[in-house]
Amino acid sequence: MSSTILEELAATIRSRRDADPDVSYTRRLMDGAPHKPAKKLGEEAVETVIAAMSEDDKALTSEAADLVYHLLVVLECRNIDLADVLKELESRVGTSGIEEKQRRSAR
Repeated sequence: MSSTILEELAATIRSRRDADPDVSYTRRLMDGAPHKPAKKLGEEAVETVIAAMSEDDKALTSEAADLVYHLLVVLECRNIDLADVLKELESRVGTSGIEEKQRRSAR
């Protein structure tokens, strides 16, 4: 997945802060922050898990896209820049998941 499309989507979500809530689903989610977008993120996570377990690749791809979108909305509601998330991911490259979890536990 290209970070460019993620950056474009994050910028679009950011621009929706000033959109008319009658025409913008993103704005309506943001108006209910933090609970409404967080709840929707959780729902999408569950739907993604269900799609993964069903072994339906098309459904999983669609649900994964919904999950990423809703995660970006939650990040925007909390004023967390996508660049910070990408930077965190970069810092983990080459580190095993076990090592990374141990590092976080030590903090």
